[in-house]
Amino acid sequence: MKVVCLLALAAAPAQEIDLKPWKLTLPVGAPREIQDPSDFSSEHFMKIEGGIRFRAPVDGATTPNSSYPRCELRERDAAWSTTEGVHTLTIRQAVTRTPARKPHVVAGQIHDAEDDVVMIRLEGRKLFVEGDGKNLGVLDPDYRLGTFFTVRIRAEGGRIRVDYDGVLKVDLGRRAKGCYFKAGVYTQSNLEKGELPGDYGEVVIRELSVAHE
Repeated sequence: MKVVCLLALAAAPAQEIDLKPWKLTLPVGAPREIQDPSDFSSEHFMKIEGGIRFRAPVDGATTPNSSYPRCELRERDAAWSTTEGVHTLTIRQAVTRTPARKPHVVAGQIHDAEDDVVMIRLEGRKLFVEGDGKNLGVLDPDYRLGTFFTVRIRAEGGRIRVDYDGVLKVDLGRRAKGCYFKAGVYTQSNLEKGELPGDYGEVVIRELSVAHE
């Protein structure tokens, strides 16, 4: 059985964007969670011409197990295993802003029942894949803000592979269960790092697809 949902955002009107397979975490409130963001819009999550803009300020609300704010889509009703089936996330996106003092953001990930498994991470100009706190592979050593790229994360047979603009960059053996994909911006800084209130991380997603086979 193959299930595919596609988000194609090339200047698409809001009513044509299918966000029903996702729920949204916002960096406000406790934080706030939107179960169906299809018709939702705010300063943090906004449909713009050519994409969706995700913004997480350094002084935003955080989830219970993190000290950093996020504005992310999360797969709803997903709890798959890297050892069973084939699970693929493809994102065309650009990081458009990072905080000034600690310019780090996460722009997509696999999370399991307990913690992140792999993350697409930008630190300054270095765009790379992180897992278990380690650099698993550099995607672009000199990334420029606003540059769109396509990343594909594929999990099957106990392995996770990451392609960057069609080139395989990471091939990792990893067994994990209770997994789900996330996409958006997870700003890796806060006021304790010396940031000014209101500074933020930002990502624009132009295309997003997730498939489970």
